[in-house]
Parts: sequence; structure tokens; C-alpha cells
Amino acid sequence: MTSFIGKRALASGISLVGLVILVFFLSRLTGDPTNLYLPLDASIEAREQFRELHGFNDPLAVQFGRYVLDLAQGDFGESLQQARPAMEVVLQAFGWTLRLAVITMTCVTVAAIVIGSLAAFRVGGVFDRIATFFSLIGASAPDFWLAIVAIVIFAVNLHWLPTSGTGTPWHWVLPVAVLFVRPFGLILQVVRGAMITVLSSAYVKTARAKGVRSRPIIFVHGLRNAMLPVITVIGDQAAAILNGAVVIETIFGFPGIGKLMIDSILLRDFSVVLASIMVSAVAIFIMNLLIDIAYAMLDPRIRY
Repeated sequence: MTSFIGKRALASGISLVGLVILVFFLSRLTGDPTNLYLPLDASIEAREQFRELHGFNDPLAVQFGRYVLDLAQGDFGESLQQARPAMEVVLQAFGWTLRLAVITMTCVTVAAIVIGSLAAFRVGGVFDRIATFFSLIGASAPDFWLAIVAIVIFAVNLHWLPTSGTGTPWHWVLPVAVLFVRPFGLILQVVRGAMITVLSSAYVKTARAKGVRSRPIIFVHGLRNAMLPVITVIGDQAAAILNGAVVIETIFGFPGIGKLMIDSILLRDFSVVLASIMVSAVAIFIMNLLIDIAYAMLDPRIRY
């Protein structure tokens, strides 16, 4: 297992280095941030002083070398917009996104596995048709449309929930509910399909013939063998939220890393952009590593 994890970690580390190099040079293509942070009537001397202070006068190769040296010392630079360490800004925003992702994916995973498994137990039944109908609608519904409709109905018309912010638990209801819909629909379909295949296998039929109750057949004998494709989809959906649910965070004014990343790109706050990409990439790599470990635990053949 140690060798297995080491190989995955090494591959992720190489990808991370390549990503940092790519993002550094691509971010510089957006232009000089001087005009965004100084008044329009700022003198030429003031502009040159700003560029000199932040190292924008140096060639790109020199800027990159300096960034790599700082990065090796754990220094991710300073935010131009907030005048404080970029990593501090990013971790604060990532904390909000992480909480949003954990709450959403916990609800999604439990609901999709339970409902999808029960739907697969009696294929074609009333419960199966209802679950399939709503999961297909959820999987195909655009996030931005759901968010706007939810705000209009529950915040504007009914006045049940706030439109944006994070001040109280009620502020979390709409973002979590909107983010819940699409992953729930996708994961439920995968659970249902995998469980249909497993429940039609010979060993399940034998268990039924021996009089084993339905609950152990579904959640003990069947679910373990159906989890490999389900884990893949759960990991993909969790990584998408961890990478920043940009649309949802923007619509609901949620101070997560997705919104921070977009704002930083528009403001050419290079240090925050790079720190955001770094944190998001590490989170995704850790998520993929956990998926690989889960695969190996469920199917030991994958380790070798």
C-alpha cells in the first residue's frame, strides 16, 4: 500500500509543478496590473515606482525565478488588492468552500446511495420510476438557473431565506440546496445502474433463495461490490466543488475560493491567482489520492 500511495503522490507532484509553471506565465498574459491599482492621472514616476516595487519591470524569466525561490521558502507573495499574504487570503476563502463542499457532498452521498440502492432493488417499480425521473431532471438542470429560481421563489417572493451572505445557518440553505441537485442526480443514476448489475448476479440470487432479508442483500452484499464506479463520480463531484463552485458562489455572494479566483484574475492579483490554483490543485490531488486508496481497499487487485 505504501508503494501504491507513493507512486500516486509522485505523479500528482509532477503535475503540480507543471501546473504552477503554466499558470505563472499564462497569468502574465493578462497584462500589467499597474493601471488597475493606480489612479488614471498617476504620474509616470509613480507607475514606474509601483512596477519596481512589485518586480513587474523585470523580465518574465527573472520574475519566475524569484517566485520559485520564494515558493521554496513557503512565501506565496502578497495580495496587491488586500496588502496581506496571498496564502492567508486564499486559505480564508478555501475554508468557506471546504465547509460548503463537505456539507453538500455528505448530504448528496447519503441520499443518492440510499435512494439509488432502493430504486435498483425493484427495477421498474413506482419508487424506481419516480427516483429516475427526478434524478434525470436534477442531473440536467443548470446551476445558475436553479440558483436564480430558488432566490426568486424562496427569498424574494416567500421571504423564507436570505438571498446572499453567510451570517446565519439560514444563509447556507440555498447554496447547499442548489449545489445538491446536480451531483445527486448523477450519483443516483450511477448507484442505480451499478446496483442493478450487482443485484442480478448469481451470489445475490443465491442469498435471496436462502431467505436473506432485503436490507443485508442491498447494503451489505450488493453495495460493496457496486461502489467502485460510484466512488469515481463522488470524487469528481467533490473535486468540482472544492475547485470552487464559481457560479453558485458568485450568485449567492459566497466568499469561497472560486469567487476569489475570478475576482483576482480580473484584478490581475497574480499572487492570489497562483496561490488559489495551488491550493485547489493540492485539494484535487488529495481527493484523487483518497479515491485511489478507496479503490485499493475495495479491490486489492488494484494495488498490484
